[in-house]
Amino acid sequence: MNPIFLEDSLSLLRAMIRIPSLSHEEGAVATLIEESLNTWGYKPYRDNNNVWLFSSNWKEDLPTILLDSHIDTVRPAKTWSYDPFGATEIDGKLIGLGSNDAGASVVSLLCAFRHLESKSQPYNLIFCASAEEEISGLHGVTSVLEKFGKISLAVVGEPTGMQMAVAEKGLVILDCESKGKTGHAARNEGENAIYKALADIQTLAGLTLPKTSGILGPVKITVTQIEAGTQHNVIPDSCRFVVDVRTNEFYSNEEAFRIIAEKIDAEVKPRSFRLNSSAIPLGHPLVQRGIALGLSHYGSPTTSDQAVIPVTSIKIGPGDSARSHTADEYIFLDEIRNGVEIYIQLLDQLQL
Repeated sequence: MNPIFLEDSLSLLRAMIRIPSLSHEEGAVATLIEESLNTWGYKPYRDNNNVWLFSSNWKEDLPTILLDSHIDTVRPAKTWSYDPFGATEIDGKLIGLGSNDAGASVVSLLCAFRHLESKSQPYNLIFCASAEEEISGLHGVTSVLEKFGKISLAVVGEPTGMQMAVAEKGLVILDCESKGKTGHAARNEGENAIYKALADIQTLAGLTLPKTSGILGPVKITVTQIEAGTQHNVIPDSCRFVVDVRTNEFYSNEEAFRIIAEKIDAEVKPRSFRLNSSAIPLGHPLVQRGIALGLSHYGSPTTSDQAVIPVTSIKIGPGDSARSHTADEYIFLDEIRNGVEIYIQLLDQLQL
């Protein structure tokens, strides 16, 4: 590993943390990355707040590997004891919003890209620092994929402890509404939409789809929000509730929606079918190399850019998912160093 590349990446991460980069508001950090790449002698491309690089020795007849991670963050919780934009360092720990999710992956993949593309590889390489991952936005990586050409493999950087997430659950959010009839709460009149919704919610609580994945487990159906009523003495004629559905590889989001809609009386509307489950075969050369290195593999219950990159992909990056979206989020600098080394070991001279 080139130590200059590593120090550049660590300095870049410190600078990234100091600039707020909420979803839809990543412009300043995108500019920072773009300017840094120019300073280092590269020719970056940019579309909205997505910044990317092609390897310098590009050959049209070679397969292409995409290295992608995101630069947007969630909003900081109110319980931070450090400045979320302070990039505070204590005993090798870098504390700041986005340090773990997913700034560490961004700079580690960039460092690995610089090392790998500096010599001949049996593939082309693209590095992308993408926007809007936290909200699955339409102006994130999905909006620039067509500019990359055919991709044979994507490596998506997220905090996995540098273990291999070889499958990822899909996500479909359902907006449901039970309808009743208004009336006075003091009299036996009206039709209470809350009671109708409760019956449906009870059905969903006990609903199990039969196909269970060996690595992702069953489809998970969770009611997460409910809203009804205008005042205490009026029977509500509408009760709205939201269902979070995490699909495995045996069910497309469309199929899960149809099954659920048939089981309940409420009107059901999906917000989107975009975020389907994804997986990479355990026999894939990258996975086999990871196993040979002693890395473990697992199925991830959370979504990432994998869901909108419609190619064979793996999720792997430095840090711990349990730190994501929490107060005093942090990354150890040694985790970044180790992450870069593992990325290089996984990808250097990999035959696809």
